[in-house]
Amino acid sequence: MTNKAIILAGGLGTRLQSVVKELPKPMAPVQGKPFLEFVFQYLIAQGIEEAILSIGYRAEAIRAYFGDQYRSCQLKYVIEAEPLGTGGAIKKAAELCGEETFFVLNGDTIFDANLKALETIFLQQKADVALSLKAMRNFDRYGLVEIDGDFRIRAFQEKQYCEAGLINGGIYLMKKSVFDLAVFPQKFSFEKDFLETYLDQLKIIGCPLDGYFIDIGIPEDYERAQRELIVE
Repeated sequence: MTNKAIILAGGLGTRLQSVVKELPKPMAPVQGKPFLEFVFQYLIAQGIEEAILSIGYRAEAIRAYFGDQYRSCQLKYVIEAEPLGTGGAIKKAAELCGEETFFVLNGDTIFDANLKALETIFLQQKADVALSLKAMRNFDRYGLVEIDGDFRIRAFQEKQYCEAGLINGGIYLMKKSVFDLAVFPQKFSFEKDFLETYLDQLKIIGCPLDGYFIDIGIPEDYERAQRELIVE
């Protein structure tokens, strides 16, 4: 199984400033530990042995706390001198990844999905990029993702109220070589400028997976994390 992951951890956490001041969002304390520590615990349980963190705002807070290893997981860092967007951050971090395929996760989200299951479908479908998808009900905070019977993504819908559907769970498995498709700017959005733009030129699939999901991007869910996440 692929054992390397890129973690996007450069976020400022603007909407969390009322409860978390002067910290990068992934370092927001949950039960006395940085939220990012729960992300590492999940990755290790899934068999990840090396994580490359893309860090920006208050980068030193993350690096000083975790150093170059967390338990059995080796850590490397890529510093964004200025925000690169999700696409620019992934592309830059991928240069440190010695493998052709790797996982990508957000440092402010936990989706307790089975990475092996995601990789199995990725390989079976001979995909270029695989997205984890999470079934949700009564939501307006996320855009809807439409797939066909072969898991191929057919459309990304804008954020709007939806009674039920699949959302992007924030975990990707992808090939480094997809960035050879075009000359990308230093700063770009992986979602808008890559996934949506090259939907017809690459095989981009979505895999519905089960698992606990939480995104601490808003104060309400940050408070929910305090109640629900368990320190190991």
